[in-house]
Formats: sequence, structure tokens, C-alpha cells
Amino acid sequence: MKTKQFTILHSNDMHGDFLAEVEGEEGSLIGGLALLSGYLAKVRSEEENVLYVISGDMVQGSMIDAEFRGISTIEIMNYLAPDVVTLGNHEMDYGLPHLLFLEKMASFPIVNANLYIKKYHRRLMRPHLIIRKAGFDILFIGIITDAVLQSLKMDTQIGSFISLEEASTEVGKICNAYKHEDIDLTVLLTHIGFDSDKELAAMLDPAWGVDLIIGGHSHTILEQPAAVNDILIAQAGVGTDQIGRFDILVDDDTNSIVEWKWRLIPVDDDLAEPDKELQTYIDSFKDVVDRKYKAIVCRLARKLTHPRREEETTLGNLFADILAERANVDVVFVGSGSIRKPELGPMVTLGDLMSIFPYDDALYKFVIAGSDLKRIFRHIMRPENRDSEGECYQISRGIQAVYLDESRQLELLSISGEPVNDDQQYSIGLQGFHFKSSEANLGLTNATLTSVVPSRLVTTSVRDVLEEHLGTHQNVNSKLEQRLVFR
Repeated sequence: MKTKQFTILHSNDMHGDFLAEVEGEEGSLIGGLALLSGYLAKVRSEEENVLYVISGDMVQGSMIDAEFRGISTIEIMNYLAPDVVTLGNHEMDYGLPHLLFLEKMASFPIVNANLYIKKYHRRLMRPHLIIRKAGFDILFIGIITDAVLQSLKMDTQIGSFISLEEASTEVGKICNAYKHEDIDLTVLLTHIGFDSDKELAAMLDPAWGVDLIIGGHSHTILEQPAAVNDILIAQAGVGTDQIGRFDILVDDDTNSIVEWKWRLIPVDDDLAEPDKELQTYIDSFKDVVDRKYKAIVCRLARKLTHPRREEETTLGNLFADILAERANVDVVFVGSGSIRKPELGPMVTLGDLMSIFPYDDALYKFVIAGSDLKRIFRHIMRPENRDSEGECYQISRGIQAVYLDESRQLELLSISGEPVNDDQQYSIGLQGFHFKSSEANLGLTNATLTSVVPSRLVTTSVRDVLEEHLGTHQNVNSKLEQRLVFR
């Protein structure tokens, strides 16, 4: 039996989380790319066969990334030198032309098997990569599905397979095509969410030889990997506060893992010495951002929070209420995923606002029947949408919606204390992204949303509305009001 030991380090959903934070009474450093780089260097010097992989969403979520439109992120990732990465949904946020520019900037390979230029049925990226290390061949395949790629609705030139079943078929096609290469280890780098990873693993033919799925998107923290269909499935939370580590023993004769150990390792100042050279490089970007965005916008009455996207939050209520007032509508739906930080205030700088609401978008007004408004609430409040992978919403003041999980019924929907009437018309506000993806995320087609009257553009910039309101209203407060109730 010919075996070889490998160490696979993996990150996902880093979201431009470049900087360490100070935590605890002793002021320990947590996370940040300087510490992460120090650990990568340490492991690469200690172990013989090391691979570092990233499962999507390197970009979006920080001021530095937003200011430089991902260019800073790719430059810093070039420094970290991952062996292979796959695309996440947020790699698409700056548009297709810019994605292709970033891909050309990258000095590391980016793999994705199921994004296509639809007209020509040509893959957008290289579908796979075979890395030969220590005489062993390791196959990496990148996968993302339409369920998490709603941003592609913004660009009609490209699309993905829309289901896990078709993604499974694509994996099989690649595995079958390269069997003759005597692949010793097959790894799927996915950005579809942990539950979807398990579903995908169950669909894969064991004869294809997939050994590992290293995923992202759902920000899942694990104690140990899941095992489905003899495939190990792991991911490493979100940001740079931790990194996943597989130590595996691979048998060349059977092309399989015979021993493995996995750990989710906290990235802190006990782990490794920070990479001072990288920190200096990151600081050069930070200095530009700090000079521009340290202006104070306002002071809130207290710190407002957004701990979980699946529930009503004080910060979500504040943003929804501001937009509802501006749009003069009965209800505004703000995508919970638009709010990217867990807290804001009491002092709010322009940088704070840009960081917490990085995805600027237009706001549109629609008029729909009460029956369709109920359909929206039934759709967004259903249990399977509240699994950390669904599209959840923050709702403006005056709404109370009560949903019964066991019977899957919307028990109550009222506006300002009055029950919603099926035959009455109501006005709603939606961000442009959520209008374009309305059928998947709201349960209503674009045609239904515009069937009563045409849509009306309220503003081309939601963030401008938020900044202007907060800049002219000091000591604003918000509280939880049981706008969305689940029983």
C-alpha cells in the first residue's frame, strides 16, 4: 500500500475580513489576514504536502473591498497564494466584466464547472484543476447552483445549472472524463450551503470517486465534518476568525482516504506570529479608506443590532422604517442579507454605514392585491426559508404577521391593526435585486408585481436615502415590535 500524508487548509466566505479585532479582557487579537497568513506560513514550513483552498465569497462585506471593487481583495489573495479557489455568489456582485477582470488579476486558479455563457454553451471558468503533489493527482471541481446565484439575474448572458441534480451530473461528467488520469483524491469546492452539500453528496455515484466536499455560503460552524455517501463535508464558518484543517492519509492503490483528522482552528495570536509584511500592505488600503470615510453621520440613541437574518432585528426595523417613509408605502421589504454587520452605533461614521450596508441598490414601489401580499408573507415565513440559506426580510413599521409552523399557515397579517383584505390594493417597496429575483425569493412573478400598475422608481440609491435620513435625525432609536411572529 502506497500512502501519502496531505494537509488541506480551507476558508470560505471571507468577505473582505482583512483586519484583526481585539477581544476579551486581555485584548487578544482575533482573526485578520495577517494572523491567517502567519499560520499558513507556519503550516507550509512544518508539513510536507500542504494545500490551501477557498470556497467562494472572497469579496464584499468590508469597506476596503467595496472601495476598490474587489481589486484589493484579489491583490491580497495573491499574497496568500491559495492553490485553488471557487466562485461564490458575491464574486458576481461587481458585474460580469469586472469578474473577468478580477479573474485575470488572480495569480491563483479559479474553478467552476457549471457557469455557462448561455448562447454558446461555453463554460465561463475552467471547470476543474488537477494538482500533482508528491506523485499523487488531486482533482478539484468547483460548483455553484442557481439557488444561491440570484445575482446572475442581473446579467442575462450567463447562467448556471438550476438544480443540484444537474450539478451532480456535471460532476459525474468531469470525473468520468478524467478517470484515466488515475486521480488519487477528488475534492468538490462548492458554494451552495451545508444542507445543499449533503443533498448533493447523496446524489453522487460512488464510482465517480468524490472524497471531500469543502463548501461555503451558509456560514456553518462545525464540530466535525458530516459524512454522506462516504463523502466528508466541511466548511469553516465566515470571515477569518477560523480556518478549517484536514490532515488526511491517501492510498494510491485504492485512490481513497484511509485516515483523516479535521479541526476548526481559531485564528488568534496564540496560533502564529502575524505576517507584518502583509499587515503593512493591508494598512496601505485601510489608510485610503479611513481618510475618506471617518466623517460622522449621526449618533443613535443606543447600539442597534442585527444578530440573525431569519428574525426581526432592531437595525433591520430602523432601515425598513426609513425606506417606508421615503417610499410612502404600506410595507417595505429589506433583504436581511443586505445588512452585513451584527451591530451599528451609537456613533455612526460614513464608513460604518458603508460597511453595514455595502450593496447599494435602487428602491421600487409596486401596488398588489391583498391576496398577493399574503402570498409573499407565506413564502418568506415558511420554515425551509429560515435555514440560514433562504432569503429573509426585515419589515417596516405597522405590519404584524403571524405564521404557524406546524400547519404552515399564515394566521394573521395586518397593517396598522387592520387585517389585510384579499381584494384591497396595497403598496410595497422592494430593492431592485429582490424585484428581479421576485419569483424565487418572494413567491410572486415580476408580471404579478406589475399587473395592477407599472412599477415606480423611488430612488436609484437606497444607501443615499439611509445616509441622508440618519444625517438629519440624531438620537434615532428602534425596538423589536413582533412584526414577524413564528409559532
